[in-house]
Amino acid sequence: MKIALIGYGKMGKEIEAVALQRNHTISLIIDINNQNELTVENLKNADVAIEFTNPEIAYQNVLKCFEADIPVVSGSTGWSEKVEVAKKICLKENRSFIWSSNYSLGVNIFFKINAFLAKIMNRFDNYNVAIEETHHTQKLDAPSGTAISLADDILKQIDRKTTWQLDKDDSADKLKITAVRRENVPGIHTINYDSPVDYIEITHSAKSRKGFAFGAVLAAEYIYNKKGVFTMDDLLSI
Repeated sequence: MKIALIGYGKMGKEIEAVALQRNHTISLIIDINNQNELTVENLKNADVAIEFTNPEIAYQNVLKCFEADIPVVSGSTGWSEKVEVAKKICLKENRSFIWSSNYSLGVNIFFKINAFLAKIMNRFDNYNVAIEETHHTQKLDAPSGTAISLADDILKQIDRKTTWQLDKDDSADKLKITAVRRENVPGIHTINYDSPVDYIEITHSAKSRKGFAFGAVLAAEYIYNKKGVFTMDDLLSI
């Protein structure tokens, strides 16, 4: 495949390396210094686009890919409301789109474990659930998109929690998310259940960005020649 890379920071460079290892080619690289080259004409030279930028420009980047009628894989976080709008446009215009808060295969397995555990813990209100996420200091959004996805899955299962809140004291109906920023941390997500008698904890810890990049390239391979809106669940189910 010919891949257009929209965003060429640390993640973009990891994606490039993985794509080349898998015998793909990079037909276009868009970075902060050449955003004017993100045109329909240039995008049409690619088979698929992989977009990892920031919440301020992600939506417009995805729409530009729709306009060029090429599948787009987006890993930008912090624009969840616009993601839903992009999905509707994708379906209406018969385009191709996959968005995930995290493309790591390990994290997507972790999502399923988290949802299963939350379903069990709904019965036991003596356990209070909380989330902690730790990332590198360059990460722009807090909490992370992955933490929000984990929280949403917990809220679907645990009736006593109605919404999540960031860095505030625990309360009976609020799911607390703590966001920590430290140098050189690719991503750590921990779910803990605390009761008066014991403590249950599950954690996913990324060793590097390579796992995220590998999943993003797999998503690009999956969505190539498909139409519609897809998720990592679709990719994992094949």
